Amino acid sequence: MKVLVVNCGSSSLKYQLIDMTNEEVLAKGLAERIGMDNSRVKHEVTGKEKQVIEKALPDHTVAIETVLGAITDPEIGVIASMDEISAVGHRVVHGGEKFAESVVITDEVIKAIEDCIDLAPLHNPANLMGIAAIQKALPDTPNVAVFDTAFHQTMPPENYLYALPYELYEQYGIRKYGFHGTSHKYVAERAAEMLGKPLEECNIITCHLGNGASICAIKNGQSYDTSMGFTPLDGLVMGTRSGLLDPSITPFLMNNADMTVEEVDTLYNKKSGVLGVSGVSSDFRDIEEAADNGNERARLALDLFVNRVQFYLGGYTALLEEVDAIVFTAGLGENSPRARNRICEGLQCLAIELDEALDTGLRGKEALISKAQKDVKVFVIPTDEELMIARDTVALTK
Repeated sequence: MKVLVVNCGSSSLKYQLIDMTNEEVLAKGLAERIGMDNSRVKHEVTGKEKQVIEKALPDHTVAIETVLGAITDPEIGVIASMDEISAVGHRVVHGGEKFAESVVITDEVIKAIEDCIDLAPLHNPANLMGIAAIQKALPDTPNVAVFDTAFHQTMPPENYLYALPYELYEQYGIRKYGFHGTSHKYVAERAAEMLGKPLEECNIITCHLGNGASICAIKNGQSYDTSMGFTPLDGLVMGTRSGLLDPSITPFLMNNADMTVEEVDTLYNKKSGVLGVSGVSSDFRDIEEAADNGNERARLALDLFVNRVQFYLGGYTALLEEVDAIVFTAGLGENSPRARNRICEGLQCLAIELDEALDTGLRGKEALISKAQKDVKVFVIPTDEELMIARDTVALTK
């Protein structure tokens, strides 16, 4: 069974074609600058050279048609016809409270995703465009929606509610939803396998650390609390996002800096985080290099990030009472031994201690990196959201 995984942004489309008999990625790529000049598709077949298809992509329908053409092309493709695609799995960012698991896409599901647009105005419309484009190109192929928020629907009310008038939750759905759920779920399942225990018997803290970052407390295999909130802005210091803030900063800036709501929103989401503090970059590699060269603001940005990660790790350890493992994943979590070491350095009180021999130079590989005698294991587990989406798609359609 071959599954096409689609992740649509407003002007981009990432894809993977996976043979689920052995979970092998046959082809993957990126259609970028959709609806803009100089659009292209970067297409890669496993084991072969990457191809770049320079082509006008006025909308997602044309982008999907181009991707399907590349996959079935006699020279650069991997399948003979589109009939070999058994199902399509779509990443959908926000499912609100309507979806606690992945679902086969129907007209009712599309309507429910549309109803969540106010909660994810930048993401859900793009996800819907991808669904519509696939349905047009492959009208007889089943589609599955896999939601970033679904994994976190097991959080109890005391962890997802804000201390606002309850009517605001009832009327507008203002609550913590959490994101990166597909990633947190995947690495938690892998950690349980590495621990040799059923997932439902595991308490795990998963750290998805990248340009966007979140931490999840997983109790008995289910999401119990997570750092992102009503939107992906809350929680950790991130590449360009501020993370946790005093809400009174918003009216202060509007009154004293003469900023509009839109300007404040842009400030928090696109000009803050380690970029705003360092003044260097949103890329942690650039900031680490600048800090090594004596840039104090770059050093401060890294200190702020580490401090906030430790804050959540300590809090979630207390919340779970007993922790079997901590997992580092995503761009920074998988590839920066330096970041992992700094984060764990201050957590010896939680029985967390890395084995430098295991962690030194480790980048993007699955491994245990903590000392064997410690009760709390620390793992690096590269995330694979596409595989998680494909697995859910197979489970719902085969």
